[in-house]
Amino acid sequence: MDYLSLAEVETIARRAHEGQVDKNGHPYSEHIAAVARGTAERGGSEAQVAAGWLHDTVEDDRLSREWLEGAALPESTKAIVDALTKRPGEPVEEYTARILATPGALLVKRADLAHNSDPARLAVLDEATAERLRAKYARMRELLGLTGEL
Repeated sequence: MDYLSLAEVETIARRAHEGQVDKNGHPYSEHIAAVARGTAERGGSEAQVAAGWLHDTVEDDRLSREWLEGAALPESTKAIVDALTKRPGEPVEEYTARILATPGALLVKRADLAHNSDPARLAVLDEATAERLRAKYARMRELLGLTGEL
């Protein structure tokens, strides 16, 4: 089977998140690009980098689960995106257990957490929001066994 190229995956992800902004008001494409880049810098495979581009598309209702299931992507990419898609009302413990149980997902989540936890990104938020997010990301790192990472 011919899979989508990374360039095609990037285009799909950027289009899916078009018009969306992060908590800082920046285009959401900056975040997904940082996660894809961070995945590659951590030695991620092409399938993992593709998952980095797509990691928030289903969770943010930008692409459907049906789209993901039918996409010309390796099963490992689909599994990682699914693992990184937090379900509504899902306890963080179940979410992190799924990430740990899915081959390749932890590396992509590490890149996601690194960008989300970037002190420069958190510094521009109001202090209450920044502190809530610092605690959230610290808990996530703890549950994933990444306590030594920022």
